[in-house]
Amino acid sequence: MGLVGALSLTTVAVADEQKPPYQASERAHELAQKHLIIDTHIDVPYRLKKDWEDVTVATERGDFDYPRAKAGGLNVPFMSIYIPANLEQTPGASYQLAHELIDSMEALAWRAPDKFAIAYSVDDVMTQYEKGLISIAMGMENGSPIEGDLDNLTTFYNRGIRYITLAHSESNHIADSSYDIRKQWNGLSPFGKELVTAMNNIGVMVDISHVSDEAFWQALEVTNVPVIASHSSLRQYTPGFERNMSDEMIKGLAENGGVIMINFGSSFVTQQANRYNAMIAKQAEKIREELGADSEEAKARIATLRASNPYPYATLEQVLNHIDHVVKLVGIDYVGIGSDYDGVGDSLPVGLKDVSTYPNLIQGLLDRGYNEAEIEKILYQNLIRVWRAAENYAANH
Repeated sequence: MGLVGALSLTTVAVADEQKPPYQASERAHELAQKHLIIDTHIDVPYRLKKDWEDVTVATERGDFDYPRAKAGGLNVPFMSIYIPANLEQTPGASYQLAHELIDSMEALAWRAPDKFAIAYSVDDVMTQYEKGLISIAMGMENGSPIEGDLDNLTTFYNRGIRYITLAHSESNHIADSSYDIRKQWNGLSPFGKELVTAMNNIGVMVDISHVSDEAFWQALEVTNVPVIASHSSLRQYTPGFERNMSDEMIKGLAENGGVIMINFGSSFVTQQANRYNAMIAKQAEKIREELGADSEEAKARIATLRASNPYPYATLEQVLNHIDHVVKLVGIDYVGIGSDYDGVGDSLPVGLKDVSTYPNLIQGLLDRGYNEAEIEKILYQNLIRVWRAAENYAANH
């Protein structure tokens, strides 16, 4: 679940009006259906908790359902077991919600066994792919349900959790958050360091999306297994946005053998989108101060402000720039897809609006000269390599 962070108020023509709709070629669609596509961050569980729909059939809302996933070639959505940061303050609340969200994914697979199956391993993914099933893998976004007890790690591993994002929008008992100015641990907590080792030993991938820079570097020091950034983009294009990764961090990730899965949310992709909300909020606050917070005139002025400054959606090309930058910086083996579908609200780029649009991404890669073997690495092989490494290390510890 991405925080759609700060935003930039320079009036910008909406990207939809600048370009015609993207048209993926027959070749791009063929590659999408031919090869596995793994997306390491899709927020269906929390979406359905808030607004239930039957995603085994076409839905009116959201970014994911079975027909769109099949059309886009998506084989392995890592469903995010997203835990709001504030639940850490209530003992047992994070743990309870995590189990409820896992239950919902098990129920989804149970209701449609001809469409979905839970994937507990890479071998499960491969077997289910041969059967034409979409594999539901699960990652826990925010480690607060561990609640300081390594037995809970075992419990969630047994239920199918295959990565844990150490923190989310606030620091927790494991790690500092990139969004939280209170760096209470200056990185990982003592328990957080124990947890990383325990995750290595049991076969749960360490996800460093959302954590502070210090926590990232400390996680690399502690881990014996490659880590992932399940849904992060590049600070190169969003200066000052700590939630994204710097070039030095990407180099460190590559040296570790890990992989950054690119987040599609516009506020992760472009500086203008990243700053837009904060600038709109600042202008709106001035209007409220001048005209009265609840006055009709203030409401009308704010509505005009928003209408005259439309959200500056990122484009497919700008998402591709992030992939290109990683490849040029450290090589083709360290980048993948972590879209944050259903997690970033109405901030998805033009051309990548839902899970049916992976062929557009493939078309963009083809247009930029990537060959089929390189595209395979981005679509699934890089993540499979890290997942296998986690499995193999755990099998020997």
